[in-house]
Amino acid sequence: MDDKIRFDIEFPIQASPQLLYQYISTPSGLSEWFSDNVNSRGELFTFIWDDSEEQAKLLSKKSGERVKFRWLTDEEEGASYYFEIRIQVDEITKDVSLMITDFAEEDEIDEAKMLWENQISDLKQVLGSA
Repeated sequence: MDDKIRFDIEFPIQASPQLLYQYISTPSGLSEWFSDNVNSRGELFTFIWDDSEEQAKLLSKKSGERVKFRWLTDEEEGASYYFEIRIQVDEITKDVSLMITDFAEEDEIDEAKMLWENQISDLKQVLGSA
């Protein structure tokens, strides 16, 4: 199995960090833009799309700032990959950005970035900042 490569993307977003955090950290918020439905039991989140579902473990979160998940398939394989959604506020301009850290195989990085761009585009529409 090829090693996955870390990539980071930044998305400027017109929304308050407090509101954004609700959309990245709660099952109801995530189901508005990330997947069709999200259920959680403690730190185990189940993401549901059409006819598939994936489970992820919440590795860490910092209120108002970031959430970090690991797909259970990666965990079962002993991989240390994760995806993190972080809210960044520019101290001077107060501009808000979402910073995404994720991992993909080398030949899938462009596809993974496009997927995130589509997801964040959905989030911006939900927020009314598109």
